[in-house]
Amino acid sequence: MERRHQVFSVDLLERYATKGRGAITCMATGNDVIVLGTSKGWVIRHDFGVGDSYDIDLSVGRPGEQSVHKVFVDPGGSHCIATVIGSSGTDTYYTHAKWTKPRILSKLKGLVVNAVAWNRQHITEASTREIIMGTDNGQLCEMAVDVKDKMEKYVKLLFELKELPEAFTGLQMETANVHNGTRFYVMAVTPTRLYSFTGIGSLEAVFASYVDRTVHFMELPGEIPNSELHFFIKQRRAVHFAWLSGAGIYHGDLKFGVQHSSPNGDENFVENKALLDYSKFSEGVEGVKPSSLAVSEFHFLLLIGNKVKVVNRISEQIVEELYFDQTPDAVSRGIFGLCSDASAGLFYAYDQNSIFQVSVNDEGRDMWKVYLDLKEYAAALANCRDALQRDQVYLVQAEAAFAAKEFLRAASFYAKINYVLSFEEISLKFISISEQDALRTFLLRKLDNLSKDEKCQITMISTWATELYLDKINRLLLEDDSALDSNNTEYQSLIKEFRAFLSDCKDVLDEATTMKLLESYGRVDELVFFASLKEQYEIVLLHYIQQGEAKKALQVLQKPNVSTELQYKFAPDLIMLDAYETVESWMTTKSLNPRKLIPAMMRYSSEPHAKNETHEVIKYLEYCVHRLQNEDPGVHNLLLSLYAKKEDENALLRFLECKFGKGQPGGPEFFYDPKYALRLCLKEKRMRACVHIYSMMSMHEEAVALALQVDPELAMAEADKVEDDEDLRKKLWLMIAKHVIEQEKGTKRENIRKAIAFLKETDGLLKIEDILPFFPDFALIDDFKEAICSSLEDYNEQIEKLKQEMNDATCGADNIRNDISALAQRYTVIDRDEECGVCRRKILNVGGDYRMTRGYMAVGPMAPFYVFPCGHAFHAQCLIAHVTRCTNQAQAEYILDLQKQLTLLGAEPKNVSNGGLSEEPLVSVTPMHKIRSQLDDAVASDCPFCGDLMIQEISLPFILPEEAEESESWEIKPHNYPSQRSLSLAV
Repeated sequence: MERRHQVFSVDLLERYATKGRGAITCMATGNDVIVLGTSKGWVIRHDFGVGDSYDIDLSVGRPGEQSVHKVFVDPGGSHCIATVIGSSGTDTYYTHAKWTKPRILSKLKGLVVNAVAWNRQHITEASTREIIMGTDNGQLCEMAVDVKDKMEKYVKLLFELKELPEAFTGLQMETANVHNGTRFYVMAVTPTRLYSFTGIGSLEAVFASYVDRTVHFMELPGEIPNSELHFFIKQRRAVHFAWLSGAGIYHGDLKFGVQHSSPNGDENFVENKALLDYSKFSEGVEGVKPSSLAVSEFHFLLLIGNKVKVVNRISEQIVEELYFDQTPDAVSRGIFGLCSDASAGLFYAYDQNSIFQVSVNDEGRDMWKVYLDLKEYAAALANCRDALQRDQVYLVQAEAAFAAKEFLRAASFYAKINYVLSFEEISLKFISISEQDALRTFLLRKLDNLSKDEKCQITMISTWATELYLDKINRLLLEDDSALDSNNTEYQSLIKEFRAFLSDCKDVLDEATTMKLLESYGRVDELVFFASLKEQYEIVLLHYIQQGEAKKALQVLQKPNVSTELQYKFAPDLIMLDAYETVESWMTTKSLNPRKLIPAMMRYSSEPHAKNETHEVIKYLEYCVHRLQNEDPGVHNLLLSLYAKKEDENALLRFLECKFGKGQPGGPEFFYDPKYALRLCLKEKRMRACVHIYSMMSMHEEAVALALQVDPELAMAEADKVEDDEDLRKKLWLMIAKHVIEQEKGTKRENIRKAIAFLKETDGLLKIEDILPFFPDFALIDDFKEAICSSLEDYNEQIEKLKQEMNDATCGADNIRNDISALAQRYTVIDRDEECGVCRRKILNVGGDYRMTRGYMAVGPMAPFYVFPCGHAFHAQCLIAHVTRCTNQAQAEYILDLQKQLTLLGAEPKNVSNGGLSEEPLVSVTPMHKIRSQLDDAVASDCPFCGDLMIQEISLPFILPEEAEESESWEIKPHNYPSQRSLSLAV
């Protein structure tokens, strides 16, 4: 791959950054903030985030020359600690980003602070929380500063080197939350050793625990005056470290929170440790030791002289060299040091007067190649950026496995390649060496990696894999005759794998092609299995039936997605194979139509069966008829025919007596064909059943005639069934009597006694005279004397009853005549002040407003009127008008039509009294009388105030539709006046 632009680049950030405050002696960065210490005791702060900078003079009040030894800035850029060394001693200062004046940390007076570890997880802008400081005399101290107090809260001595007193030159701290508190991880370095401390609780408690246990440290040969310790921070968590030691760069990964027990009892949180020897990147025989170090994600930046060598942390090779644009006066002194800003992801270098920025541009872009060269394939894949890079990793893995003759493993890697090698090239590799198993593995893995849209490729590869499976199975069978044994695990596992493949690929395999392949290789079981997967159940069922495996076939039919048509198609074969299981399956399948199963049931019924054997078809038909309430005539007819063929007639009679349609209103009582049933029963000589069918068809004479051949008692029961036709019933009993008399074989007197006893059973329907013709002419009357006398007495009683009924009818007629005569003389008394119920005028007064109504005769000067038994009286004209108005339209038109007819007749009827009652004989009815009678019935059938008319008026509205306009005229509507004034009245 061509080399692109460099990963690391150097830019001059600021020339003469100290603004004449002396030369740069030290530098620290954090969150786009750079703090410089100068040789004249000044601290210069540059905040590139807000574009601000200011200077603080730490030499104020201190005699002699002062120089800033070290400056430290927290990751957030808010807190700063600086140590000043001068002729008057050593002092440490604290300053905040918002302060303009520093605060001296008096408790640290005289101590040279070389390193500071910040609590990155808990530090805030207002408080530093726990800080660990490493001093020049081998002490570790804890301190905390709250901004509001403007001084240190405390300074505690945590640890002191006594065995080998050395200055601490580097210090880092990390914390992790665990279930029982906070765990601290502390690493500290001296020129020769790397110390590690860890524990749960406060820092003081953690270091106090090392009084009773050994301090864990790593000692390396050689000595370096500028020993440094750096953590690489990713997402606010340290992931690996590097120690610039005398022997080389000691580095490794950090795993916080994971319990690893070290031999000395400490928790070892360092993994993948390694030592990078300086000789690997030095041109001379002896390695040149760097003067400073910075750590990125994948590289070490080593300051050697006036340049920075970038060394890949994984491959330990120099990948780049960085040079700086220094001023001529600074070249001789070189670059002083490197520092990093974890928050901004930048690195910085500085000399005596300039600051340089080292930028990182996608440093992980080629890491996949680095890991690939080291054969760390998992890491290489994790660092790949695109499919082409991944292909190259897979290709190297595949070729390595292929060269080692691990063909199955190689096939898995080849299957993941999409671009650098074609599918055909890879396939030919395996074909050329006759590795069918590896080729099959390659195809299967390739299927897993193809997308669902590549349907054509998936189908072709699946088909090829199917053929390879079949070929492998055949080769096993040819190579080993015992392959079919259940103990042959290779064959059985291959069959299992092949079936699993068919299950997975059933939707992508071409159905016809796959079945043809399976058939050509003679794999019947797999063919049936695949047909079942593709829901080709007809093939599956045919196979099971041919093998005589009815239960398996029925299990297939019980699947929810199997068509019921297959049930009907294979029912004849299945019921002949296993009638019990087949019928049980039918009974559990609710969607079956029993009518379509009739051919299968008839085939089964045509076969001979043992007497004690349960007839499965009868069982199923009974289930359909009684449980499912099936109404199909064909089903009922078949069940009836099977009952008829049984020797025991009771089941047939019970079936005939059942009224299957009785639950349906208006439905039939039975669903079988009675004519077919009659023919069948006659053919099978089931006489009692025939009698029942005749009776059911209302052919009672035939029923009785046939019953007399079987059992006279049955004939009597049939005769009693006729209830609505007395003549027919008598005829049937005469038939029975004739048969009984003719069949008697005893003496004549005994025959007569039996005949007389038979008459009593008819409940009086037959008399002695009805059965006398059935006796011979020479029979003596003495034998019938008692019966004849009884019959004559009965006739006598009937004659007397008829006479009484005639007398009652005559009396009733006389009463009716008397009532008619009394009607002609009926009258009522009216008070002279009686008022008309409608017009409220007096009934008996004559008014000029009244006209004589046609068809009515007034008594003297009075108008015709009606008087009702309730006491209400109405003028005839008022009553007609009121009834016409209140009744419905049809009745009103009828009344008006009758009035019109009376008017047309013109003549006034004679002898009409008040109330419309005629004094003429009832038999003389003229047309006028007839019409007036009809009018009376229409208007005066009952009182309009007390009768039905008044009840009907309850449903009428108070305001009729024709009165709506008048009703609206009475509504009070509000008026809008232009202005209104309210007057207040003084009281």
